[in-house]
Amino acid sequence: MPPTPGPRPFSPRPSSISTADVARAGRRLGFPTVLGGETWWEEDRPAEGGRRTVVHRAADGSLTDLLPAPWDARTRVHEYGGRSYVVVPGHGIVFAHHADQRLYLARPRTGGGPGVERPSPVTPEPDEPGTLRYADLRVQDGADGLRVWCVRERHHHDAKVTRSIVAIDPIGGEIAEVVTGSDFYASPTPSPDGRHLAYICWNHPHMPWTGTELRVTRLSDGATRTVLGGTAESVLAPVWCDERRLYAVSDRSGWWNLYRADITGSSCETLCPAEEEFAGPLWQLGGLPYAVLGDGRLAVLHGRGDLRLSVLDPETRTLSDLDVPFQGWAPMLDADGDVLVGLGYRAGAPRSVVRIDTTAGPGDPADGHADHGGSGLDRPADLSPGDPADDRADRSPGALAARVARAARVARAARVARAEELRREIDDVPADALPTPRAVEFGAAPGVRVHAYLYPPRQPDEGGAPYVVFVHGGPTGHATSELSLDKAFFTSRGIGVIDVNYGGSSGYGRAYRERLRGRWGVTDVEDVIAAAKWLVAEGLADPARIAVRGASAGGWTVMAACGASDVFAGGVSVAGVSALGPLVAATHDFESRYVEWLVGPEDRYGEREPLARADRVNCPMLLMQGLADPVVPPAQSRAFAERLLARGVPCTYLTFEGEAHGFRRLETRAAALAAELSFYLQIFR
Repeated sequence: MPPTPGPRPFSPRPSSISTADVARAGRRLGFPTVLGGETWWEEDRPAEGGRRTVVHRAADGSLTDLLPAPWDARTRVHEYGGRSYVVVPGHGIVFAHHADQRLYLARPRTGGGPGVERPSPVTPEPDEPGTLRYADLRVQDGADGLRVWCVRERHHHDAKVTRSIVAIDPIGGEIAEVVTGSDFYASPTPSPDGRHLAYICWNHPHMPWTGTELRVTRLSDGATRTVLGGTAESVLAPVWCDERRLYAVSDRSGWWNLYRADITGSSCETLCPAEEEFAGPLWQLGGLPYAVLGDGRLAVLHGRGDLRLSVLDPETRTLSDLDVPFQGWAPMLDADGDVLVGLGYRAGAPRSVVRIDTTAGPGDPADGHADHGGSGLDRPADLSPGDPADDRADRSPGALAARVARAARVARAARVARAEELRREIDDVPADALPTPRAVEFGAAPGVRVHAYLYPPRQPDEGGAPYVVFVHGGPTGHATSELSLDKAFFTSRGIGVIDVNYGGSSGYGRAYRERLRGRWGVTDVEDVIAAAKWLVAEGLADPARIAVRGASAGGWTVMAACGASDVFAGGVSVAGVSALGPLVAATHDFESRYVEWLVGPEDRYGEREPLARADRVNCPMLLMQGLADPVVPPAQSRAFAERLLARGVPCTYLTFEGEAHGFRRLETRAAALAAELSFYLQIFR
């Protein structure tokens, strides 16, 4: 009898996407601002060491980089940073410079030409560079003069970190410390009359998605009241409705929904109750997932997984999708009157800065040709008898008819808008090489469905293609269907990708996030293993050619999964966590108590951490690490690599000088991707 032939060798497909293409695609647009006909946003420069500038788009469409090298608009508050600049009308921009973390004022160029003068410092020089940091900048021009409100983070000589909310005169440089006492702050927001300050705060051991408070402080005497929130409620993104009421997002219902509350705490009403998320986790400071339009309506982002853009009338509770050709949005919106800016993406197109005129009439169709996300249906909220708004409503036939007619007018006005794409993260996208993602679900634990996005490979082999299971970081983060050239780099070569929103991911309600509480290293591992098995059961993947890859918390899951199952042919970890004790002792303040929620007491560390299970790993691994990483120390990857090599398990450990938590430089991104592809081609042979 002739021998049974082995599996056919995998031959990668020719691809038009190179490592250089992917490396150059790391433009990373963020935090757009709109005022009149002008727009600003942050933008990375991978070819310039990964520095970040602020780009200005004038009313005539001309683009200007406001900050030439070596200026780098990046804040290190919480190490993950966030919005690093604010537009100060008539004076330019104030921004945080990465090298020393001071705030600088960049004034418009004399004579009115494009660009700015050389920036001048606003905040004092600390004893050591980077020990005073600023983020979440908001500008107020009121009766008391011009102020920039922000969160200030102070790093003390004894390694203690404290935070406060400060008000800064951007011209004179005077700084007033206004709010202190909590471990963390976000969203300092002055009231329209300048009498109150609203903000979010929380304390260790909580994270901003487990327990926060919305507080209001009266600026005349410091009297403070908690309006919403607590240790079992996550409140985010306060915006003033008027001098006495605030909008905010809360997950008190189990979902991040929009509320309107009186500053005395006497009333709180939900504006659009839905089993959808109207916000995302607060990993970075300064983003807003909704914005108030000129007529009082709210531009909101909402959904499960991907967020779509709609307009909500807070009086009629009518929610209407905007007819724009973008299926998903990052939770960063800004508005000036009826003009809105955000970061949208659509099938075949990457994240883009998008400017939207929400008052365009039926004769002004939305630009673009791609299908947009959302149903296009108007969805009046259900005003039940117990709803506070219904109690106050005039129920006479005439009043009811007027409300219905107004809701219809608002819905019609919201359906059509003019959307203009101002800037893409990737300029030239080879459409024939791009995968079309598909949202999928599969079972893991009994009664639990796990969410993921499937990216089929180009020209898959019969009998199943090689696949890579992507594991996002956080772990309280989530994957979206946003175009990623990193994934297209692999799918265009015949390697499929499934990006898993394992239990603990945001985007699917608080209960889904809570699946990971006390079970990090269990739930996440079970879910990514279930993803691999689902690929095989569906006939999509070759069971002998499935790998798993992840970064940061995703790297932890990769290492743990490779020690928990033989389903994976290999694993790739970037800045992964391997040992909890050293991590807790060395990591930054923001996440220093996170492990208590994720795992529990120290006596559980040994049974969970990948380093303790390294003797069960038998598949090849590739570990990559930035040597300047302040979040996950390089010793984490090095210790795991040494343990595998001591046992004779194939393991490659690559380090990159000067790179922190996430690779920013062009040459690093290209080298890391080339190494990862080489690794897959070897284990998929």
